[in-house]
Amino acid sequence: MNSTPNPTHRTIALVGAAGSGKTTFAEALLLRAGVIPRAGSVEQGTTVCDRDPEEIARGTTLSISLAPLNWSASDGSEHDVTLIDTPGHPDFIGGVDTALSVADAAAVVVSAVDGVAAGTRFAWAAAGAAGVPRFIVITQEDKARADFHRVLGELRTAFGERLWPLELPLGEEQAFHGVADVLSERALDYDDAGRHREGPLPPEAEAEEHRMHLDVTEEIVSHDDAQLEAYLEGDEPTPAELERTLAREVASGEAVPVVVCSAVNGTGVDRVLDLLCELAPSALDRDGRVLVGDGASAAPLPVAPSADGEPLVHVFRTVADPFVGQVSMLRVRSGTVRTGDRLRNATTGADERIHGLFRLRGAEHLPVESLRAGEVGAVGKLTGSPSGSLLWARASGRARPVPPPRRPPVFGVTLSPVSQSDDEKLSTALARLVAEDPTLVVDRAGDATLLRGLGDTHVAVAVERLARVFGVHVTTGPAPVAYRETIAGTVEAEGKLKKQSGGHGQFAIVHVRVSPLPTGGGFEFVDSVVGGAVPRAYIPAVEKGARDALVTGGPQGHPVVDVRVELFDGKAHSVDSSEMAFRTAGSLGVKAALAEAGTVLLEPVSTVSVTVPSELQGAVLTDLSGRRGRVSATESTDDGRARVVAQVPEAELGRYVLDLRSLTAGQAELEITPDRHVKVPSSVKA
Repeated sequence: MNSTPNPTHRTIALVGAAGSGKTTFAEALLLRAGVIPRAGSVEQGTTVCDRDPEEIARGTTLSISLAPLNWSASDGSEHDVTLIDTPGHPDFIGGVDTALSVADAAAVVVSAVDGVAAGTRFAWAAAGAAGVPRFIVITQEDKARADFHRVLGELRTAFGERLWPLELPLGEEQAFHGVADVLSERALDYDDAGRHREGPLPPEAEAEEHRMHLDVTEEIVSHDDAQLEAYLEGDEPTPAELERTLAREVASGEAVPVVVCSAVNGTGVDRVLDLLCELAPSALDRDGRVLVGDGASAAPLPVAPSADGEPLVHVFRTVADPFVGQVSMLRVRSGTVRTGDRLRNATTGADERIHGLFRLRGAEHLPVESLRAGEVGAVGKLTGSPSGSLLWARASGRARPVPPPRRPPVFGVTLSPVSQSDDEKLSTALARLVAEDPTLVVDRAGDATLLRGLGDTHVAVAVERLARVFGVHVTTGPAPVAYRETIAGTVEAEGKLKKQSGGHGQFAIVHVRVSPLPTGGGFEFVDSVVGGAVPRAYIPAVEKGARDALVTGGPQGHPVVDVRVELFDGKAHSVDSSEMAFRTAGSLGVKAALAEAGTVLLEPVSTVSVTVPSELQGAVLTDLSGRRGRVSATESTDDGRARVVAQVPEAELGRYVLDLRSLTAGQAELEITPDRHVKVPSSVKA
């Protein structure tokens, strides 16, 4: 790698729906660039990018994978490209966000058979949110039922008219043998080795290709005044001139090129690489931004990528490897980083030494001496630099990358260690797992450990990695519903502790008045003692005891909330009273009050936001109604879809993400936000 003189680097994220052919397309690009001698197979688990056992077993990409290549374009220019293969499964959209945070362009891969799928829309939206220029690559054109024109129509309906095809297929399905270059109006006919010869267009394609050539040319020149004036005077721009203007439109997001290929027989693959290198902005063309400062006061700072600038390194993903330890994937935002350099983590404050730089090609490590601005690589043993941190040469100051979109968890399970050894290692292993994938969340519910993620597959893969990588074996169960209790009415009770066992005894008596607070009131402690019945020094201990009783749980076994505890009387002993005695008495008094008055069971309610195509809104509303949901808003989104917002009891949401995907064929976007606790209806059995 880096063998070419001053290559222009581009990082291209391959995004799209599951099954669209991203990993197979990456294999075709690597093969055509001469990086691998033969293409691997997803079905056989032999591809460069899908190497984890969890990916091979499921036959799908589950995490991002890097694959660098050098490419000599048809115009003789040399390019250094890093491909980032990303997951298409909705549970792993966090990996797409991570890839886009360091990408110069996104190639949205679309199947010529399946067309625009839910995953296509998610990938398109994620690239738009990240501000990354987009390309559309229509693959699988050689498969049965491939239909380029149908898919192009679907794309324009979904994403607008700024999509401009730069190629038309010559033949389809098994007859797909070449592409018509719209800009040059020439045919590229491919042989069995995936290499082409250029010639005139076949007669059956001439009329359509020329019509499209005129449309694309007029669109391109309309964005350049000088070029437009010359065009109106009859001066036809050359393909190279059109590409230069189009490249500016692509970088600004005004145009999205559409190209077509077959990753299996290689037809069109080299031309796709040419166009990606010619039209996508390079790493040095795009200024980045970081946030400098602490917390909410952090201010955005532009970063101009220059190999001669101050070193600034973005650690965008960490991976725990069972054989080599932690591997940190990084992109150099500015400057040049060399093996042996010492840098400081501007996000965590840790001092780090760059032990050995390398490029990652799937699981293969390719050592390099340095990485320059814009380049992507990896390093081992950065123990103080989790995913989403920055390294720089400054001795002080705080900075962090612009964070990716927040992806709240929507599915959870409890984790039970299989053995004592597993229990001892669980916390450390979970911390490392979350450091790898910030879309995973670890919670505690009483004595239970909960792992939450973006779906059942997301959590299942995390549990498998716990066993394979960290040697921690667990069993899983449904996530418990976080019920709470509150006292049913106002009651007075006594807490009494009298013990004598030789020497100092334990003595404390408290009288408390316990009453309910409004929903969300939390806990309130009031000291109403007069005359010193309870010495001032012991009153904080009574409050601690009251809190202990509420956390321990009420008569129904759940933590107690929304309670006011008033201490209004008591007794103390000059010798046998102590803080611990009054803490115990306070706890006993509150428990006695809860037992006498009884409690009301409260259930958690979450705000659920579902975004779906408008035609599915009715089905979603009906389903939410069956889950005791109360719809608070329905609205139309900017892209013509419908958004439904409802308050739904948590007890009805355990498998909602899975049911919703089944109901909407995976077309729904779901966000669940915990809101409040409400009284459980008498008709519902908790």
